[in-house]
Amino acid sequence: MASWLESYSPRRFDELAIPEATLKALEKAATQANPPHLIIAGPPGVGKTAAWKLVARQILGPSWESTTHVLQARDISRQSGAMSKFEEFLRPGGSSSKDTLASRASLDSFDSNITIAKKGDVAPAGMENRELIDGEIMPISRLIVIEDADHLGPTRQPYLRRMMETNSLTSRFIFTARSPSRIIDALRSRSQQIRIPSTDKQQVVTCLEHISSKESIIPVRGIIGDIAHISNGNLRKAVFTMELLAKRNQLNNRQNLQTLVASTSLVGIQQIFEEAMRGRVYDFRWEKVGNKNKRVLKGALGIMDRLMDEHTLEAEDIVHHMHKLLTTGRLLLDDELLCELLTALAECDTNLQKSMHGRIQLEEFLHRVKEISKPTPI
Repeated sequence: MASWLESYSPRRFDELAIPEATLKALEKAATQANPPHLIIAGPPGVGKTAAWKLVARQILGPSWESTTHVLQARDISRQSGAMSKFEEFLRPGGSSSKDTLASRASLDSFDSNITIAKKGDVAPAGMENRELIDGEIMPISRLIVIEDADHLGPTRQPYLRRMMETNSLTSRFIFTARSPSRIIDALRSRSQQIRIPSTDKQQVVTCLEHISSKESIIPVRGIIGDIAHISNGNLRKAVFTMELLAKRNQLNNRQNLQTLVASTSLVGIQQIFEEAMRGRVYDFRWEKVGNKNKRVLKGALGIMDRLMDEHTLEAEDIVHHMHKLLTTGRLLLDDELLCELLTALAECDTNLQKSMHGRIQLEEFLHRVKEISKPTPI
């Protein structure tokens, strides 16, 4: 069964839960005879992926998926051999080949009559581009999408600049990013930037009410507003949270949402703090995995890594939950210690805005917690 995020994803530009001016900018970029490279920026869960998919469908027509190539930069940044994986994506024929993904053309895009739209598949702008631009032949044959391009780093980004300059006659690049300032000037100057703000709370409520109506479910009064509040402008998180509660038949009590939020965030964050304050930032233990003994990272860092993987949290999310934990008084800390921890957390948050490696900043913060929590020698 498809997730609600997929079932209710927008099919037209006017279904996007974004401001009118942003929507018009997206539609205009997608319906030009010569579309620009795009940078679609914004915080998590506001519809960046949904936006580029609509742009791709509008530009390339019904066969857009066959000539749209997607790379998740955040994934390769966490793997060994990231550079070689990046080069393999851009040069499918091998590093010695002159053929690049950006230089390839596709007949489908030059004659949109080859592929006929399936029933229910509509052009996001209401009409196909061949109708909107009076039958003009569009030169665009292929789209290369880099998700979370701000995680590419300064070493890999220049490769894209050269391709955009020399091999993009029939191709266009679309970048999504949370922090577009981390994308080098050479790419930003060659792209049109469209920023999507956090989703308005009333828009989140409207979307959730629409889904509940379609799913024939009747949430208890007030819980949709609660979900919109805790999602903090993240529409994806709001839809996922409501779907999770609906699958468990827990939309009949607002207390269930509080239990869910507490169990998936603050408890794990509290364990991270407690381990760091005990001086156990690193704590390796031997565990049996299959038939072999394996050295596994535990302690504060081990808990943090597990929490980030299981709940798909970013470094910024961890900082947000840490601040919430410290300010709610659940750790029962004295004022002086609490003040030092909050100062260290604020510095960590500032450093995250300047760094490409969030985990390193969090690790440094945990070591600060360890030092701050040391008993003062008598």
